[in-house]
Amino acid sequence: MTVSIDFADPYADQLNNSQIEHCVLTTLEHQGATLDTDLSILVDNDSRIQRLSREFMGIDAPTDVLAFPAGHVDPDTGRVYLGDVIISFPQAKNQADQAGHSLSAEINMLVVHGVLHLLGYDHHEPEGKSEMWSAQSQILSSLGVSINSPELSK
Repeated sequence: MTVSIDFADPYADQLNNSQIEHCVLTTLEHQGATLDTDLSILVDNDSRIQRLSREFMGIDAPTDVLAFPAGHVDPDTGRVYLGDVIISFPQAKNQADQAGHSLSAEINMLVVHGVLHLLGYDHHEPEGKSEMWSAQSQILSSLGVSINSPELSK
C-alpha cells in the first residue's frame, strides 16, 4: 500500500505523516479492504478546497473534506488506486476549536471520513449516513481518537 501524503505550506510542520498513514491503514483493515491499494491525501487551504468543491460538487464554498474515488488499477503497479482525499486545514482547525478537541483528532476523523468515501460510503441518505457514522465511530475508537461531535451522535 502506498499513501501519498502532501501538505501545502505552511501546514507541514503541524501534521504527522505516520499518524495519517495509520488512520488510512486502520480504516482499510476495519472495512476488510485489500491493502494492495494506493491513495493520496492532500491537506490544503480553503481557496483550493472551494475551487474543487465548486468545480466538482457545484458548491461554491469551502468544506472540510472532499473525496474523489477512482477505483482503477494502476498498470505500472497492478494495485487499485482508490482515489484522493483533500482536507482543508483551516476548516479542520476551526472545527476542532469549536468542538473542543485537538486538531490532530479532527484531522484523523477527516482522514477516516475521506477514506470511507473512497470505499463507497455516502451520507446523503439517512441509512447511508447511519452506516457511515457507525463505521467512522468504530474506527476512531479503535484508533483511540475521541472527538466531540454532535453530528456523529445523530
